[in-house]
Amino acid sequence: MSRVETNAEEDFRQELAGLGSKLPQRINADPEKVEQGLAKLVLTLIELIRRLMEKQALRRVEAGSLTDEEIERVGCTLMKLETKMGELKKEFGLEDQELNLNLGPLGDLM
Repeated sequence: MSRVETNAEEDFRQELAGLGSKLPQRINADPEKVEQGLAKLVLTLIELIRRLMEKQALRRVEAGSLTDEEIERVGCTLMKLETKMGELKKEFGLEDQELNLNLGPLGDLM
């Protein structure tokens, strides 16, 4: 095993050890909160994908690789998705902060 692999392995172990204090000791399996928990997970993933799509669309617009019609279509799609996300967050009683993900070295999603 090379020195780099050993260091990476040790870094990973230290990161896991640090997570232990942040993780709950028990899983809360309250049937009434399962729906909201699932909605939170799904909406978080959708928000991550929406943001990635938005960044990609901006890159393509700046590069000039989209027609005016495509730009309009992408803009309308992203606006509709944002509106629908707002409706779903309201329906499940979720706030933007609750959909945040820690992406490690990339920082937080929101």
